[in-house]
Amino acid sequence: MKTRKFLSIALFALVFGATSFAQKSVMVGGAAMYPTKNIVENAVNSKDHTTLVAAVKAAGLVETLQSKGPFTVFAPTNAAFNKLPKGTVETLLKPENKKMLQTILTYHVVAGKMNASAIAKAIKMGKGKAMLKTVSGGTLTAWMKGKKLYITDENGNSAKVTIADVNQSNGVIHVVDAVVLPKQ
Repeated sequence: MKTRKFLSIALFALVFGATSFAQKSVMVGGAAMYPTKNIVENAVNSKDHTTLVAAVKAAGLVETLQSKGPFTVFAPTNAAFNKLPKGTVETLLKPENKKMLQTILTYHVVAGKMNASAIAKAIKMGKGKAMLKTVSGGTLTAWMKGKKLYITDENGNSAKVTIADVNQSNGVIHVVDAVVLPKQ
């Protein structure tokens, strides 16, 4: 009887744990993003973020984005990088442009963990806009159009959050459809 009760409890825990875990992971680029893994560990599995991962490696930011954080990352997809003028990505990936690449990538990062509801609350408190200080020292403006969340860079270019709240062990990722750039 005790064995049966133990097995019932173990089975319940296994099923509940798996269900709970499955609800917390989010699919991005054909891969599950697990909240138990850090930003880099998850991003390397996303087919939609191969350009971003290559850029993070070229910029020497892997160690930073694997650190404790927490970070809020607005992660451009490959399609977002493809919207940049032809040759831009190739130029940025060159070793002599490492500092510029670091600035652009850290412009997509905000210190602290801000999920979509926290950003929405900040937007409401800011009467329609929230100013987000980036790790590079620049500012992103968050705003909403209906229920969709957007960020705008200092040049007036906007990116829509296409997948929000991809939780990581060291922060949160919001997938965006455009690369935002710091003031030039």
